[in-house]
Amino acid sequence: MVASETSQKAAAAGSSIPEGARRLLHELAAGWGDVADCRALEVVPLRGAMTNEVYQARWPPAAEAAGRRVLVRVYGEGVEVFFDREAEVRTFESMSRHGHGPRLLGRFPNGRVEEFIHARTLSAVDLRDPEISAIIASKLREFHNLDMPGPKSVLIWDRLRNWLKTAKNLCPSDEAKEFCLDSMENEITALENELSEDYQCVGFCHNDLQYGNIMIDEETKLLTIIDYEYASFGPVAYDIANHFCEMAADYHSEKPHILDYTKYPDTDEQKQFVQSYLSSSGEEPDAEKVNNLIKSIEKYTLASHLIWGLWGIISEHVNDIDFDYMGYARQRFEQYWLKKPAILTCQVVE
Repeated sequence: MVASETSQKAAAAGSSIPEGARRLLHELAAGWGDVADCRALEVVPLRGAMTNEVYQARWPPAAEAAGRRVLVRVYGEGVEVFFDREAEVRTFESMSRHGHGPRLLGRFPNGRVEEFIHARTLSAVDLRDPEISAIIASKLREFHNLDMPGPKSVLIWDRLRNWLKTAKNLCPSDEAKEFCLDSMENEITALENELSEDYQCVGFCHNDLQYGNIMIDEETKLLTIIDYEYASFGPVAYDIANHFCEMAADYHSEKPHILDYTKYPDTDEQKQFVQSYLSSSGEEPDAEKVNNLIKSIEKYTLASHLIWGLWGIISEHVNDIDFDYMGYARQRFEQYWLKKPAILTCQVVE
């Protein structure tokens, strides 16, 4: 792409961000000594976001300065049905105080400006890289052990039931029938009962650990986990199960909603991840502990399919981002019905 085309795209993106964001960026840049001209703003959209619109904002540097970049997050339409935005901002600020993730630089009516992390966002293929996967496992254990404010109760089942209610309210009858929403409460209850029999290790879970929410410093190999909108306390096995399911996705492909479950980690990859996760505490786990966690993770993949299937249905009705949410939802529900017989030992009571 030639420079003029790049500038035109940046200008177009800049005109699409809210006026409140533009004013905030101008105020911030006016106070930075490394910005040559706070009015010479370039805004570039970043691909891969499915809940918000995300942009990189940058200015030409002052003499001998490296230049300044920040991240602008414009909240997606209707996403308040998924999480409490104020609670998410509190989590964001708490994570920053813990030394995790970017700093909050300012807020505007429907979004915020964040510190730009100078690291590479992972790609889909990175999740299958053994070295990177081991680093993710260790970082995730650290994340789960964070002492975060707020109630420590497990949120996953209430979230499933709340999202089911929202989906049923938004869906026309043909969609509700296609996705068996009228019987989904029974599915959720059966899954909750089955998983309540297992030992539950509860920690602070990210709940959306796809590759786009992980950044790596290429020199130090340090990872940063970002975007905490869905984060809450919950079973750590669910968080790992959800991460495994995300290995089927490539949100930067020509058809970003298409999932390839041949990329789901095989037995050896699962074992390596769980061993890296458990051993990061400094103790070598025994085979029984590894196998028990793997079994629990397998069951929680069903909960992941239901949650993100319902997310897709709801998003189709409330979000204008260019993504085939309904096609995505169909694949998640297909996987749920396909995998359920082999994973669950109990039967749904009609």
